[in-house]
Amino acid sequence: MRIIPVIDLMGGQVVRGVAGQRDQYRPIQSALCASSQPVAVASALAARFDFRELYLADLDAIAGHMPAWNIYQQLSSLGLALWVDAGVDTLLRARQLADWSHPLAGVIAGLESLSNLDLLSELVTLLGAERLVFSLDLKQGRPLVQSPQLAELSPRQIAQRAIQCGVRRLIVLDLAQVGVGAGLSTLELCAALKREYPTLEITTGGGVRDLQDLARIANAGCDAALVASALHDGRITPADIASL
Repeated sequence: MRIIPVIDLMGGQVVRGVAGQRDQYRPIQSALCASSQPVAVASALAARFDFRELYLADLDAIAGHMPAWNIYQQLSSLGLALWVDAGVDTLLRARQLADWSHPLAGVIAGLESLSNLDLLSELVTLLGAERLVFSLDLKQGRPLVQSPQLAELSPRQIAQRAIQCGVRRLIVLDLAQVGVGAGLSTLELCAALKREYPTLEITTGGGVRDLQDLARIANAGCDAALVASALHDGRITPADIASL
């Protein structure tokens, strides 16, 4: 199982995500480096843990602003394969990301940004199933949706619909768990989806506390785990990751 560090970007700084309450996010304080500048934080993560991938949540872009292209460029220059959530809600935004000069390892289509699943089908066609990553965004177990039609579906039903749209890479993330160190509430769903769709790439995160949580994620059949706070606080070490 791969461990993918997460950077939440807001106002040009790395911020600490807490329970999805984005108006309360503050610049990160990390044991790894004294700065909250994205390149400094990413460099420290890569140096400490030898990471090769990075998940970047561009919170300003998710809120409707332009993507932070210059920061993407700087992070890409570190040799990191970027997964980027820039609030894809139109084909135009997806095309901008697809045409960016440095190919992204993953373009995130988050449920909270999508108006309907027809758009998801079009995104799979545009980006390709190997690059499009659908994020099943939850809050306290409930899907974060714009469409009343989708609100009637369970998380598992939405995942099944996404797979029918051509999705082959899935993130299951409960934003209420992010940064609070309470453990994960998504593992039962991840395990059920992996049993039903063995070839589906499943990533989860939000609330990862320690090595034991990483082991639980692996035992649920997940291919990757998204981790942030536990890396900066020292609760997960390079030796922990090497032991997986």
